[in-house]
Amino acid sequence: MRDLDLEYPLWSHRVIPLATISDIDAIDAIGDGLLRGGLPVVEVALRGELGLTAIDRLAKRDDLLVGAGTVLNVPQARAAIEAGARFVVTPGIDADVVRFVRDAGIPIIPGVLTPTEVQTARELGLRRVKLFPAGVFGGLALLSALADVFRDMMFMPSGGVTPETLGSYLAHPAVFAASGSWITRPAPDAEAIAAAAQAARGQHD
Repeated sequence: MRDLDLEYPLWSHRVIPLATISDIDAIDAIGDGLLRGGLPVVEVALRGELGLTAIDRLAKRDDLLVGAGTVLNVPQARAAIEAGARFVVTPGIDADVVRFVRDAGIPIIPGVLTPTEVQTARELGLRRVKLFPAGVFGGLALLSALADVFRDMMFMPSGGVTPETLGSYLAHPAVFAASGSWITRPAPDAEAIAAAAQAARGQHD
């Protein structure tokens, strides 16, 4: 399986807002707020009651790169892609899900925490993974330890990333992006989301 990293527009985004949506009014507010704040990308967690509904609605805007998060199995991945998801993020690594998503021609960022999981992702042809939950298991120290061993791998810290730690993560040479839920948490207040998005973007501009 060849590495498709360079072909995806997702990799141009260094901050990936995460949204868990259970309020119908939050969907458009999140889309509007992220665009106003200069972050036209969102990972919609399927653990939210309106996950697939939100993916479908946001993907139809054509001004936002929409992905699915908390994808646990192939049926969920299939449903998310059919709803319009253009990337998939998983909390752990499942070879069947990785193969399915990559065969569909879109990027997948599987969650890893241990050297064994990083090596598994690497053997599946991936070079970009999510470090989850980064904040609970050592943060930058864990990231540096893994990056020192797996020097061709890039990481997206997720879980426990905050406005205060975002800049430190993004400054790490092995980090291609960071994921955070605080950016969309003010929903359905689009203006507050825009302000949070603009502040997060300012940490890497």
